[in-house]
Amino acid sequence: MRFESSSRVPPLPGSDCRPEKPADSRGDGFAGGCISLIVLLIEVPVALLLGLTLVIRGWGRADEQTGAPTMDWVPVLWLGGFTLGVLVIAVVFLYSAHPFAGSVQLLIAAIVLIFTLAAWHVEYERAHPSPLPACPTRAGTPCVSSNLVTDR
Repeated sequence: MRFESSSRVPPLPGSDCRPEKPADSRGDGFAGGCISLIVLLIEVPVALLLGLTLVIRGWGRADEQTGAPTMDWVPVLWLGGFTLGVLVIAVVFLYSAHPFAGSVQLLIAAIVLIFTLAAWHVEYERAHPSPLPACPTRAGTPCVSSNLVTDR
């Protein structure tokens, strides 16, 4: 046990009394950059696979125009889950003292969040089309007749 004197004498310049921080308590820039690159190389194929499945899934509904379609939540939920996964990775990096890797993950999460909101907007616009204009309009454009009784 070390004895601390209670005198008010300042310590000498060479005798630093602060406790030593462990060498691994703060991540250096090189390690954070390497970790960020490795995680980025894992996330890119996952994002490409996600995009490919959403594109292939969207091909089947290109011909359906029978009525007002319901909102398809699958792209929004998949992209939202991917965004949440990237955010969890960012928080883990920031908590484990890798600020560079964490900030790169936060930037990627922000970009994926923009894609998630864009997918939601596209699906919302598809499920809620704008109403047709009332007749008479220009020739060749469809319109809604003022008489709602079916014409025979």
